[in-house]
Amino acid sequence: MARLPRLTLPGYPHHVIQRGNNRQPIFASHANYEDLLGLLSENASRFGVAIHAYVLMSNHFHLLATPSSAEGLPQMMQAVGRRYVRHFNDGQGRSGTLWEGRYKSTLIQTERYLLACMVYSDLNPVRAGLVTQARDYPWSSHAHYIGLRNDPLLTPHSLYWELGNTPFAREAAYGELVQAGISPATQAALTQSTLHGWALGEPDFVADLQKRTQRRVSQAAAGRPISLHKESLK
Repeated sequence: MARLPRLTLPGYPHHVIQRGNNRQPIFASHANYEDLLGLLSENASRFGVAIHAYVLMSNHFHLLATPSSAEGLPQMMQAVGRRYVRHFNDGQGRSGTLWEGRYKSTLIQTERYLLACMVYSDLNPVRAGLVTQARDYPWSSHAHYIGLRNDPLLTPHSLYWELGNTPFAREAAYGELVQAGISPATQAALTQSTLHGWALGEPDFVADLQKRTQRRVSQAAAGRPISLHKESLK
């Protein structure tokens, strides 16, 4: 069966997952984390991609990003991936691939899943047992959104701005969302839709997307509900 092209459309938020080959570590030092963040910042600007959230784990990373063109996200990921592998291999005295094939991504319905995807990313280190609270993990965007640091890589989405009329109100409201967490069904939907490349949203959203691209956007017929799409934040 032929591999489907990635589902990438400008103006929509995309959830991206890039994994290390055979689940091997993709970071060997703090400098490696900084290198990847630097490359993301440089190339997001270069290719017109707004990065809303991220988390860098030991053997994979997640991004939530909105490209301004159909080519922006693939171009950014290709540039970042190639340059990071060269940096990593040179530093480790190794050669060969680092990534588990091409990155996985799909687009999500903004109103229903954007904040849920941010929370999902922030809670990755907690679920992995690396920290007890998301605020304690240094390699995610969480600290920016609760006011602990300013991260120039990030472009907050308008839905985040709508959480409150002041920075303190927004930071407190977002912190509460992360403390509340997301349901197992939402977590599974965010993971599986991205790994398989199917759009994540309500039936009307999926049906409308299908009108905008020749690429099939849903495992079911466009407009039919998919059971994983029924839940959002708790």
